[in-house]
Amino acid sequence: MPMIIDGKAIAEKVKAQCRESIAALKSRGITPGLAVVIIGDDPASHAYVRSKVRTCEELGLHSLKIQKPSETSQEQLLEIIAELNADEAIDGILVQSPPPPHIDEGAVVRAIDPAKDVDGFHPLNVAKLAMDDDSGFVPCTPFGCQRLLIEHGIETSGARVVVLGRSMIVGKPMALLMMRNGIGGNATVTVAHSRTRDLASVTREADILIAAIGKPHLVTADHVKDGATVIDVGINRVVDSTTKSGYRLVGDVDFDAVAPKCSAITPVPGGVGPMTIAMLMANTIKSSQLRHRATS
Repeated sequence: MPMIIDGKAIAEKVKAQCRESIAALKSRGITPGLAVVIIGDDPASHAYVRSKVRTCEELGLHSLKIQKPSETSQEQLLEIIAELNADEAIDGILVQSPPPPHIDEGAVVRAIDPAKDVDGFHPLNVAKLAMDDDSGFVPCTPFGCQRLLIEHGIETSGARVVVLGRSMIVGKPMALLMMRNGIGGNATVTVAHSRTRDLASVTREADILIAAIGKPHLVTADHVKDGATVIDVGINRVVDSTTKSGYRLVGDVDFDAVAPKCSAITPVPGGVGPMTIAMLMANTIKSSQLRHRATS
């Protein structure tokens, strides 16, 4: 049986470290603050926001939730961001994705002060990631994936890593992170995607396969070599009439088929998901530390 990588346990470890950092900041009269802006009424987005706000309360961070109707204009949203950029009580800003179709998400990301961009999506933070500049913010999901590998003692240096997916949220920053010089990096990285020819032959080369393509159970046993580590980033809703909700969550990896071939694998749920929020909290604390160091 493979080692099941327990994201919940590692997320709790990250949050315990966050509590120590928050206590140190509060001893100086500083409370880190996170603002979450949500536009519209998408149920999944609201569930994610509730989790973020609840975690802030659990850790003792100041949280500000700004909820606006789906008719909110681009100009109105940019005004909200400008106010948050200027708010000294706020260290981190995120606008819950996806916004309504009329909102230019790229323009919204660029409007956030890079020093408060705890999602790590601003072009300046992406550049810092590419340049191995630790003063920037790493996107939370890739950051969490790397932390899982480190905490479980999975060697990345010299390993062949295949990242399945090329989004700016996970795939591209994940590849950059795995190539970085340092702990949890120094890997030889291939990025595969929906247009990759003979995908299974590419993914079978991976010592570490990170699946983040958003297609339920795309990765089957044929895609994975014996002894590989598999990190499943996918969170997909599939219809299941046997559940109360009428659906269940599955990953991009067919867990039952793939797990017997692996040395280690993340489950869905309970793998990468808890890490994303934990790393968001860590990024918010880092922002507070950097901002108050600059002004002290």
